[in-house]
Amino acid sequence: MDRNYIPVLFLLGIAVLTAVAIIALSHLVMRSRPTPVKQQPYESGMPPLGDARERFSIKFYMVAMLFIVFDIETVFLIPWATIFLGGPQGRAGTATMGFLLVEMLVFLVILFVGYVYVWKRGAFQWD
Repeated sequence: MDRNYIPVLFLLGIAVLTAVAIIALSHLVMRSRPTPVKQQPYESGMPPLGDARERFSIKFYMVAMLFIVFDIETVFLIPWATIFLGGPQGRAGTATMGFLLVEMLVFLVILFVGYVYVWKRGAFQWD
């Protein structure tokens, strides 16, 4: 093993030991006194309405997952814009710039096709 990794492994070991020690200590020290009020779900200071195990439509989960997917996909635009528009890293050559532009256009087309597909399948319709 390379000697350069010893401090990193040492720090990782300390972090793992600290996490395990904190969890173990919290289980040893805590006092459990459950009451019916403490067992109720907390909803922004409002008294709970209805059952906490109420069923939601699958559309809710579909829209939530689609939001996460499209949100994460658009995060990939930030490094591209930094390089393509000449951020603090400096400018790339013209051949590289053309490749970056084509690559991002293909990415956006794939993203747009996925959005249209989901739209046509009716995932955004709330019935």
